[in-house]
Amino acid sequence: MAQIVLFNKSFNVLTQFRSDDARITLADFIHDKSLRVAGRLDYDSEGLLLLTDDGQLNQQLVHPQARQYKTYWVQVEGTPDAQALIQLQQGVTLKDGLTLPARAKVISEPDGLWARQPPIRFRASIPTTWLEIQICEGKNRQVRRMTAAVGLPTLRLVRSQIGPFLLEDLQPGELKSFDTLKDASLLAQLGWSLRADDSAATCSDTESARVTSRRRSNRRNTFPMGPRGK
Repeated sequence: MAQIVLFNKSFNVLTQFRSDDARITLADFIHDKSLRVAGRLDYDSEGLLLLTDDGQLNQQLVHPQARQYKTYWVQVEGTPDAQALIQLQQGVTLKDGLTLPARAKVISEPDGLWARQPPIRFRASIPTTWLEIQICEGKNRQVRRMTAAVGLPTLRLVRSQIGPFLLEDLQPGELKSFDTLKDASLLAQLGWSLRADDSAATCSDTESARVTSRRRSNRRNTFPMGPRGK
């Protein structure tokens, strides 16, 4: 039976097991060498990490075709208008391509959210806003680049959910083992079956079709520019 561990990664912790004399890593918290991270978090991001010793389950969580939603609480600089939210929802053009449609909405500061150490630096003259953003792909620093692209620099980023797995009341640096026998139905949601509210956990075929259609349309509307130099 697969072993699964949920871990709340603090700010400035490296998502790696290799020792680092200068920085804190996962090796300072987790000592089981059979575990592998299913979906990394950047050094300056916080929140839910999932670790497992099961390769198939790892793929179910991180492979783009699995289309598992990852949910983030994002504190941004500025106040988003309706157009910025629409851009995030429909897809943002980044240097490495168009992002898939996402879910994005304004929220209040999440209840029970711990104080970050060190605190974020913000300008007193500019308001900040909390967003909830759900994506089902994993481009490098994707959420931060998405918000920056619509004029909303990210100040703090906390992952709260991966597919059906929730951060809940897990505190920074804490971990808990997931009982795969007791909660087998939850594992089934990762691809073998879906719960009634599966829209919160997985990307829909409709959303994937929307971005495919947009990309085809963009290609049709692109005119040849002649050969480029090497």
